[in-house]
Amino acid sequence: MSQARTNARKAAVQALYQWQMTGQNLSAIEMQFLEEERLKDAQKSYFNELFHGIPKSLDVIDEALTQFVDRPVEAIDPVERAILRIGVYELMNRLDMPYRVVLNESINLAKCFGADGSHRYVNGILDKVAQQKRAVEIQAKNRKASDANG
Repeated sequence: MSQARTNARKAAVQALYQWQMTGQNLSAIEMQFLEEERLKDAQKSYFNELFHGIPKSLDVIDEALTQFVDRPVEAIDPVERAILRIGVYELMNRLDMPYRVVLNESINLAKCFGADGSHRYVNGILDKVAQQKRAVEIQAKNRKASDANG
């Protein structure tokens, strides 16, 4: 995965966090990020996809999360909630990206921005979402691994 895409995810976590906490207009937050050059090393098109796509799909994303979290989605720590929403969005909408890449990127975001141990929480939830949303991909990978070993 490119560093520019990783940086886009990092900026998206921060922008989604700001949106979740303030309810500010998405365009205003995006303009602020552009003016402050917080997207300088990021893939702007991917930031844009995440930052605008997640709020548009929020009901579907949160419904997918609700099945696997131990509390209402709104009660999840806002940083973890932003990371989980990015991960679920990518699992559901970016089938070109292997599910392991989505999980690894999300774990790294949690290590970067989350509280101690939050990466384990994020990994546990997104792994369950991946088992459901990417079942065919996971089964094919497991079959390939067992064929190689047997």
